[in-house]
Amino acid sequence: MTCWQQLVGESLGVSDWLQMDQQRINAFADATGDHQFIHVDPEAAAQTPFGGTIAHGLLTLSLIPHWLYPLLAPHTSEQVTTVNYGTDNLRYLQPVRSNDRVRLSASVASVEEKGPGRTLVRLNTTVEIEGAEKPALVAQSLLMVIEP
Repeated sequence: MTCWQQLVGESLGVSDWLQMDQQRINAFADATGDHQFIHVDPEAAAQTPFGGTIAHGLLTLSLIPHWLYPLLAPHTSEQVTTVNYGTDNLRYLQPVRSNDRVRLSASVASVEEKGPGRTLVRLNTTVEIEGAEKPALVAQSLLMVIEP
């Protein structure tokens, strides 16, 4: 079994903060075609209970690899490939407002050998919002670790 088994129950750490600015939100809206006013129209969004624009939930989710791979680096090598294998138990708990700072914390929940050179690693991931009581989202992120 790989070294991943030894990490079950262990924290991989916490990422750096990232500011979710309106430019990033608008770029995601353009990339996905989701231009709902709550994301891209600050004046209209100011009239909602959110008081301004909020990031797409899928934008926040899509940033997990950005935060995660630096946390994985100490546990992998250049010969190892990690592939996003899916997401389980995803819950959006609080919206991320434009200009909020967010970061990821991750821990290893389980490891399952899937065949020669293939290991499924299940991570408990939480995207935190700076200064907020509740996180933006929680999910189990699945990685397939492929070794030569």
